[in-house]
Amino acid sequence: MPDCVVRCSHEDWADTAIALPAYATSGAAGADVRANFPDTDRANGIELAPGQRALIPTGLRVEIPTGYEMQLRPRSGLALKQGLTLLNTPGTIDSDYRGPLGVILINLGQKAVQVSHGDRIAQAIVSPVIEAQFASVDTLSDSDRGVGGFGSTGVV
Repeated sequence: MPDCVVRCSHEDWADTAIALPAYATSGAAGADVRANFPDTDRANGIELAPGQRALIPTGLRVEIPTGYEMQLRPRSGLALKQGLTLLNTPGTIDSDYRGPLGVILINLGQKAVQVSHGDRIAQAIVSPVIEAQFASVDTLSDSDRGVGGFGSTGVV
């Protein structure tokens, strides 16, 4: 049994035949998340034109254990082959969120892309969260990098 169990429930309209998030291989870090469209959109799915974004429903709500988060990340094959990626990557789902799980896809490719009912559209990574404390101070310690910002560590 895994150390962390994410409880999933289906929306009333969801197709329960669509698989819950699942790891494709024993070494996979991310569990595949699938599109799950309401009845009215199942036959056609959605077509994303170049530059278009859309919130793709998964038909799921999740209960992530306290002390963990879920991150939604792009699938590399979709990014490379079709230009599909997640607009807010990684998308963070907090342990206290119980609303619908949606995936914000954007087509950065040059051709329209069809997203169909049941397609694998993202991957979910579940990780422990460390809750930090933030303290106001007058000065910060020195470091080798100092105040060097974007690109300051070089190109290579």
